[in-house]
Amino acid sequence: MPVNILMPALSPTMEEGTLAKWHVKKGDKVSAGDVIAEIETDKATMEVEAVDEGTIGEIRVAEGTEGVPVNDVIAVLLEEGEDASALKDADAAPKPEKKAVEKKAEEPKKTEEKSEAKPVPAPKAEKTGRIFASPLARRLAEQQGIDLSAMEGSGPRGRIVKADLEGAPKSAPKKQAASGAAAPASRIDARAFYEKGSYEEIPLDGMRKTIARRLTQSMQEIPHFYLTVDCELDELLMARKKLNDAAGEGVKLSVNDFLIRAAALALVKVPDANVSFAGDAILKHKSADIGIAVALDGGLITPIIRNAEKKGLAEISAEAKSLAERARNKKLKPNEYEGGSFSISNLGMFGIKHFTGVINPPQAAILAVGKGEERPVVRNGKLEVANVMTVTMSCDHRAIDGALGARFLEAFKSFVEYPARMLL
Repeated sequence: MPVNILMPALSPTMEEGTLAKWHVKKGDKVSAGDVIAEIETDKATMEVEAVDEGTIGEIRVAEGTEGVPVNDVIAVLLEEGEDASALKDADAAPKPEKKAVEKKAEEPKKTEEKSEAKPVPAPKAEKTGRIFASPLARRLAEQQGIDLSAMEGSGPRGRIVKADLEGAPKSAPKKQAASGAAAPASRIDARAFYEKGSYEEIPLDGMRKTIARRLTQSMQEIPHFYLTVDCELDELLMARKKLNDAAGEGVKLSVNDFLIRAAALALVKVPDANVSFAGDAILKHKSADIGIAVALDGGLITPIIRNAEKKGLAEISAEAKSLAERARNKKLKPNEYEGGSFSISNLGMFGIKHFTGVINPPQAAILAVGKGEERPVVRNGKLEVANVMTVTMSCDHRAIDGALGARFLEAFKSFVEYPARMLL
């Protein structure tokens, strides 16, 4: 029987992707493990391998097709001895994952039909004022006029997913309009303010759309506050020079490598700052997983150095370089940029002295690093010159209070100004 090749889920939160490239064509023979296609998400390009041996009988999704839902059939593989006449059986092939989702979505509906007289229980998200839904479900709900606050999700931890929207009532938005309440605009179209021909319109790619959606959500849902401190760099720069001079060929430590290790050790010293806000709980992480912001053409991504507190400067340096290179080539795997417990964004190399970063959920903090430069400082009542760097920590006030953030920065500053402490 023909085997359906499905759009794979490259991460737990992926619901759709772009079929970037086919490496096979109709009639090609493939073996298990052969790369047959490339799937592009908003931040990475992944190869899809054949899991069975056979002949490509049909390609159903063309190269460059965007928004292909997870588990949709993208091609059909004919097994040994089968020909094109067997393709009529391909549509009857089971799609286990998709059916499981559909069943989960249907069961709550049947229960609601049988007990119409009973009030619908309020979703858990209402306790915190936040609605837990996938980005795709939010977008579809907005387009279809569905009120997510009155729904219960069938996804992990009650998350509302696309399947939950099927058959959902669309009356809530109409009632609001009837009562005269003005619905807030989802966005302002800047084109309305300029004459046609006075600008070049560049459509958003998947990465920029995701950045716009996630950072808007972050600023709307996360109560940011900011803490700033100056760190003297003279001893760190001296230690860096000595280590680079003594290191073997191919090892070149950067200031950022020291900052990553300092942040990781500061999280170990102040573990209450190594947290994430989870609605009805705070998650206290057992390792310091540090994200490093990497600028890409048209966007940015934050690959993560896992267990940074257990790694030396040379290992951090090598891993950071590898992650940054693969990030620019869009070759990162989802587990290399999703999650994490803390982030560092360094714009010092561009001459920026001070800035604030936007928190990258589910993390609760990000450290914005400015340029190190010579500044006047007072030591023992005397005016001297020192290399000074300004850093600003953006904190999620739901998980990190001001005093806690200050304790973290105090620990971070101590490691930066006296790098020998990183060896203790």
